[in-house]
Amino acid sequence: MESLFENLESCDFTSGNYFVFLPFLIMWIVLCMYISVIQIVAIWYVFTKAGKPGWACLIPVYDYLVGLKIIGKPWWWVILLFIPFVNLIFIIWGINLLSKSFGKGVDFTIGLLLLPFIFFPILGFGKSEYKGPAGK
Repeated sequence: MESLFENLESCDFTSGNYFVFLPFLIMWIVLCMYISVIQIVAIWYVFTKAGKPGWACLIPVYDYLVGLKIIGKPWWWVILLFIPFVNLIFIIWGINLLSKSFGKGVDFTIGLLLLPFIFFPILGFGKSEYKGPAGK
């Protein structure tokens, strides 16, 4: 009885076979880029609603500083965001404070955490208004 791998030498694996997956790869890349652009624009609108410059969402680390101003927390929280496991707690807390800053509840916080590509556009493009840090 012949094994499955005995005749592997006779198989012709060419790069042409991999082009079957190329359309799926291109569609995946386009979808990810589309979601990323919508996410950036939505966060831009969230920053603008809070009275901060929208372009700040494009600059790494500075966007965290602006976000901390929006939720009313000190700048040194940025340092905590770079500590493993501690950052998870502070990200969840910060997202909750962001929800409260726009008059939303815990259910919206859960949505922002689990489906940010849906809930940030709702926050940015919706009718919710900035009520101050943590809704105060």
